[in-house]
Amino acid sequence: VTVSCGSALSFLARMSGAYIGAIDQGTSSSRFLLFDENCCLKEKHQKDINHIKPNEDWLEQDPYELVESVRECITVVMDKVKGRGITSSLIRGIGITNQRETTILWDKTTGKCFYNAIVWCDNRTQSLADMLVLQTPTEKKDYFRPKCGLPIHPYFSALKIRWIMDNVPEVQIAMAEGRCLFGTVDTWIIWNLTGGTKGGIHVTDITNACRTMLMDLQSHQWDPELCSFFGIPMSILPQIRSCSEVYGTVADGSLKGVRISGCLGDQQAALVGQRCFQKGDAKNTYGTGCFLVYNTGTQPVRSNHGLLTTVAYKLGPNEPVYYALEGSVAIAGLSVKWLRDNLLFFSEASEIENLARQVENTADVYFVPAFSGLFAPYWEHDARGIIIGLSNFTNKSHICRATLEAVCFQSREILEAMNQDSELPLASLKVDGGMTVNTLLLQLQADILGIPVGCCLAV
Repeated sequence: VTVSCGSALSFLARMSGAYIGAIDQGTSSSRFLLFDENCCLKEKHQKDINHIKPNEDWLEQDPYELVESVRECITVVMDKVKGRGITSSLIRGIGITNQRETTILWDKTTGKCFYNAIVWCDNRTQSLADMLVLQTPTEKKDYFRPKCGLPIHPYFSALKIRWIMDNVPEVQIAMAEGRCLFGTVDTWIIWNLTGGTKGGIHVTDITNACRTMLMDLQSHQWDPELCSFFGIPMSILPQIRSCSEVYGTVADGSLKGVRISGCLGDQQAALVGQRCFQKGDAKNTYGTGCFLVYNTGTQPVRSNHGLLTTVAYKLGPNEPVYYALEGSVAIAGLSVKWLRDNLLFFSEASEIENLARQVENTADVYFVPAFSGLFAPYWEHDARGIIIGLSNFTNKSHICRATLEAVCFQSREILEAMNQDSELPLASLKVDGGMTVNTLLLQLQADILGIPVGCCLAV
């Protein structure tokens, strides 16, 4: 995890006896971590998040569980450190990093959600995406790329909002009455922690806003043309803020009165955590999915090779916006989970490394884990997974090794596209994320890329 408060850490380092907290709300789990003035981890707690799969290609989460898991993690950590004399009065601020694009709509008067959170890799809006593409003047999915940096695709929040609007009758009524609010997970957490129905702050940061497909990359504001095209009223959208400023204070619980002072989408938080502050710096995160992000400086770079143009960070209200190219792979760690849960290859995800090491190669087995279609650089939402090259010699060790190689080959495709767009080939790659505990994966990645791969210390 990376602490998402940006410059807050350097400020903290000058304050003896001070602490800072980090909320990490991801696809698989929620965590709260507490750091001291030397940026050393003092305590943490993690709680897994349940996945809801009502239909094929659908993935949802309980939005109340997301918030309560965060509250539980905070409570457990603060209870643990109480005996060490650490109280909320010593915590100068907390930052939030979160799974992006995941979409929640709720009633601001009751706090009730109109539907489950639709997770970023949910693919239910395939037909809606196809219909909307045909409604553009060019009938091309990239029509809005010059404005928002993104193709029309089920990945992004706008289509998820539209699906809820079209399929949950209560939403239209609430919109007409001015009661409906939209938020990605960061917005939902901040609104609840700052009071919810009793004065909760309805904000998002620029790195999350740019992933909705509703924000103009140049103005950094919600765009009327985009909102009109998708049929989404601007009244439901949160205020867009920078990544490092005070949004509000925690209203109750063990952190009552503590300032919420930073927010970054998870992949941008990893970029900041890896200190990729210079143009040309890049990192790759291996989590549920896989995300390679490349800092392009203060000017957005338009991709000609299927990558996303996105905001990297804005570390203060008066600071410049930095941009990035991003290559997004939908399925990375989730393919390991699939081997565990669906094929019952092992009981713990960590076992895949030992199994994969039992063979020297995949025996020509290849795995394309396109469970949610293919993301960058193809953006083919109707693609499906395939395992090829099977023979009577194949065993589960070959498939395990092919699964690890699949993650690496997908990353190579992204890196090759990025090198062409940036015209500055990477000489090395910084990596992070849960899968990086697998040293075989890292060695395979270095071999397949042909460049050094360096891993930061995970917490």
